[in-house]
Amino acid sequence: MSNTNRSSQFVKAILTMVISLVNFGSPPCMSQGLLLNEPKPPVGDQPENPGKIAGDLSPELRPGAVRAVMRRVADWQLKRLQAQPAGRSWEFGTLDIGFMAASRTLGDPRYSQYVASVGERYGWQLENTPNAANDFAVAQAFLELYAEKHDPQMIAPLRDRVDAELPMTDDYTRFPWYWSDALFMEPPIEANLARITGDPKYIEFLDHEWLVSQTLFYDRERHLFSETITFLDKYREHGEKIFWSRGNGWVMSGIVRVLDALPENSPSRHRYEQLLREMAAKIASIQGNDGLWRSDLLNPNQYPYPEISGSAFFVYAMAWGINHHVLDAKVYRPVVEKAWGGMLTHIYEDGRLGGIQHVGYSPEAYKPGASYVYGVGAFLLACSELDRTSQQIESK
Repeated sequence: MSNTNRSSQFVKAILTMVISLVNFGSPPCMSQGLLLNEPKPPVGDQPENPGKIAGDLSPELRPGAVRAVMRRVADWQLKRLQAQPAGRSWEFGTLDIGFMAASRTLGDPRYSQYVASVGERYGWQLENTPNAANDFAVAQAFLELYAEKHDPQMIAPLRDRVDAELPMTDDYTRFPWYWSDALFMEPPIEANLARITGDPKYIEFLDHEWLVSQTLFYDRERHLFSETITFLDKYREHGEKIFWSRGNGWVMSGIVRVLDALPENSPSRHRYEQLLREMAAKIASIQGNDGLWRSDLLNPNQYPYPEISGSAFFVYAMAWGINHHVLDAKVYRPVVEKAWGGMLTHIYEDGRLGGIQHVGYSPEAYKPGASYVYGVGAFLLACSELDRTSQQIESK
């Protein structure tokens, strides 16, 4: 049976189950899954008076300028984390991925050392929540640490979890990636495990499950992903469909993180590249005049304040595409440059990155100074790729 036919059968079989999960369960990105007596650290805040916007940041795409911005934001976030208990939920996992990028880009081990301290604190164990894909976000950072240290203990619990999941590919009572964010949280894990082990079973699982989710959630006309099944038929009063900025940012970033680990000769590679091209073209076409995107992508007036976490994920994915020659630099470099300048207007003097929508799973309003760790992680990833872009510009 072809992958497409098998995926279609899978979708039909689990449709009723998914509706039940989404309508009557907790929103997938809300679960913390804490251990008994494990503290629940704050993931961010929305102060009434966050201070003054920084006026000394250069929007030029030069390595020194990009790194200065990256360091200010990373240092602000690191200082806050050091004053509270460590977390390993998806929110902090996304930040830890960004911290690993910050250490590589800045040549500063403090950020990766913090990530290592999180892994050591929990014995490299992951959370165990009903929304299992969320649990894997922090393990992406653990895999990067493993690539540096080659300590099998760093990824042993992860491999146990993934290996237990693989035999359930055709179990129609489950649907592991039933919301768009999951395509960032878990698929890069399988791609990297395939690279580490050389075992194709991880890629087979990844390709199958991704195709199922894409078949269900991807709008082939608008080239955007619905957040969950309940958004497939949600429209605003004037008739435009609802697509969430951060949700689509998760997907685009998940694509490039998968591509980063997939072998160049992987048979499925072209599918991920084509999806990135389609989504990037759509996202570029709806960029705001200030270079940024709104929480409700196709209904920007619904929540007119710019949303930084989605914007940062878009910049990360498009800059990666430019740097790896998947996207045309002539077309997309002006897009990321404009977005970069826009994002800088949401950084405060102390390094706070504002304009980040709070935890949720749909477009909502938020305060200008709202800052949450996953948005900072997305921004650091964007900085890492923009630094590479700036180096390419300088070398010409």
